[in-house]
Amino acid sequence: MTHYFISDLHLQADRPAMSEGFFDLLARLEDAQSLYILGDFFEVWVGDDYTDPLVERIQSSLKVLADGGVEIFFMHGNRDFLMGNEFAHACGATMLDEGTVINVGNQSALLMHGDSLCTRDVAYMNMRQLFRHPQWQEQLLSKSLEERLAMGKQIRSESKSGQQMKADDIMDVTPEEVDKVMDEANVDRLIHGHTHRPDVHHWQHADTERERIVLGDWGDDHGWLIRWPDDGLPSLERFGF
Repeated sequence: MTHYFISDLHLQADRPAMSEGFFDLLARLEDAQSLYILGDFFEVWVGDDYTDPLVERIQSSLKVLADGGVEIFFMHGNRDFLMGNEFAHACGATMLDEGTVINVGNQSALLMHGDSLCTRDVAYMNMRQLFRHPQWQEQLLSKSLEERLAMGKQIRSESKSGQQMKADDIMDVTPEEVDKVMDEANVDRLIHGHTHRPDVHHWQHADTERERIVLGDWGDDHGWLIRWPDDGLPSLERFGF
């Protein structure tokens, strides 16, 4: 059996080609034991009470996959940090905490969305601390759906503008933070997304070989995944649709 990992799809109704690529992927997961979606599944998520035809189709498609025996897991990203158990349940999925360690065969890996690793982006880290605070989220969710949709649009616009003013290295992970979280989790493999810089990194730390696999963001004609069989090694793949 095989475990699959995806991240940073940024699904939205006005980019149907990308959504169709996701549904096509689901149809191809015939050997899947599990599917891990590591954040930013949606471009923006304003609460589990929101729905539209795309959301409903995603829920029903994932539920069919789950009912067929595939374990599905969601992790919060910086775009869908308001995703909750209600949505996950409708998909037949389980929410995972940031920094969960999984085992595949006799190997292990730390799973993260990846935004908490970008510590050189001080402005973003301060914003992240606010957005992830339970009291702030509770206050936001108490607002009307229309108000939350407007706020989500505004935050997204401000985020895009802010990214254009930042140096590339600031928005990438901090190497020291990577080693810190891997030390704390006692692992030598890390899987994450967020940075939109798909790659496989190898380095030595304390005389041990380490690996960091970075998932890429999806476009209108391609996606990224990690395929990890029970009896093999994880591989990063770009695929077209």
